Amino acid sequence: MTQKPQLPIIGWREWVSLPELGIEKIKAKIDTGARSCAIHAFDIETFNQEGKHLVGFKVHPYQRDSIQTVATVSPLVDARQVRNSGGHAELRLVILTPIEILGYQWPIELTLTNRDVMGFRMLLGRQALRHRFLVDPGKSFLLSHK
Repeated sequence: MTQKPQLPIIGWREWVSLPELGIEKIKAKIDTGARSCAIHAFDIETFNQEGKHLVGFKVHPYQRDSIQTVATVSPLVDARQVRNSGGHAELRLVILTPIEILGYQWPIELTLTNRDVMGFRMLLGRQALRHRFLVDPGKSFLLSHK
């Protein structure tokens, strides 16, 4: 019988980077209850350039810091209905971008929404974690440094 390779263990919160968006470090809540990933975005504008659908937006990567701002542009993948934590459906724009956690890098779908009042600027949902990590809900920052 062949034994499956052990998946790396991730904590309930981790520092991640989104290199194509220019975000070197953002604290993400690892949320297996959420299907998709979300990031706090504002000043969101869609536009077409050379026949491509793009979305420009800004991010405050650090909680309780509205001064540091990253402005970025990404191809627009979709717009879809997503249920927020309050159970209300909202239309969110979706991008595809690589995420990196301590040398592990893979593409994720990321929805853009206002998370200003939430405890974390980013949520990493179960689809992005599937077949990549096991989650230890009692630990933090297992693959990243505080």
